[in-house]
Amino acid sequence: MSQQTVDVKEYKQEVAGSSIQMRTHGSGEPLLILHGELGFPGWMKYHDRLSESYQVYAPSHPGFDNSPGIDWMMQVRDLAGWYLEAIEDIGLDSVNLLGLSFGGWLAAEMAVMDPGLFRKLVLVCPTGIKPEQGEIYDIFLNLAPDYLKESFHDPEGTAEYNLICPSEPTPEKLELWEVAREQSCKLGWKPYMYNPNLKHLLHRLKNLNTLVIWGREDRIVPLDAGRIYEDSVPGSILDVIDGCGHRPEIENPKLFSEKVLSFLD
Repeated sequence: MSQQTVDVKEYKQEVAGSSIQMRTHGSGEPLLILHGELGFPGWMKYHDRLSESYQVYAPSHPGFDNSPGIDWMMQVRDLAGWYLEAIEDIGLDSVNLLGLSFGGWLAAEMAVMDPGLFRKLVLVCPTGIKPEQGEIYDIFLNLAPDYLKESFHDPEGTAEYNLICPSEPTPEKLELWEVAREQSCKLGWKPYMYNPNLKHLLHRLKNLNTLVIWGREDRIVPLDAGRIYEDSVPGSILDVIDGCGHRPEIENPKLFSEKVLSFLD
């Protein structure tokens, strides 16, 4: 966890017939942040900045980190349906939803299933759509540290890179990464990291203000997938951040947070 905030509340949340590891901080309207395919990375600078204006909820999905898995979940839409009930059980409504990579795909599936539940939607380099140019990087071909390095345009120049990918990860961290990769594989393997029907369903978000953020140098999910998201969601905005790869929220947290807050406000 970063040193930006010392009073982040972390606890076990009983929801939807199961439990998840939850972190909350801030005040104001709810902002639910869904992590990517390797699990929750720790409380980062962008979490801190967003929690200055919103009540941030940052869970670990079932099967990731210390959240127990749920046997019947076999695809991302299963997880999305479960999360909709979880949101109801927490007692949230008019939720601002932000999803990162695999969490962006998950957020898009949730919004398609119940667009009226959400106030605004932010998708950050999401998987879920098959690009027409290029292909989604296979995270299972390399070990997690190699994948994380590929996720950044300039890992050495990123202040928080060593927090999410230490040079000598602990055995516990390595195990959490492998469990997360296994769960991501289970939910997103065939077809690999996309839903062929999603782009046709995204038109349902025509009344939901949607921002799609991408790193110009993303080597994990081609920018062309961002174009398809923008074309498929009526009225959506594709905002490309130069000098960033697949993790713009980590590589340029100040600019990223400014863009998100400007959109949400």
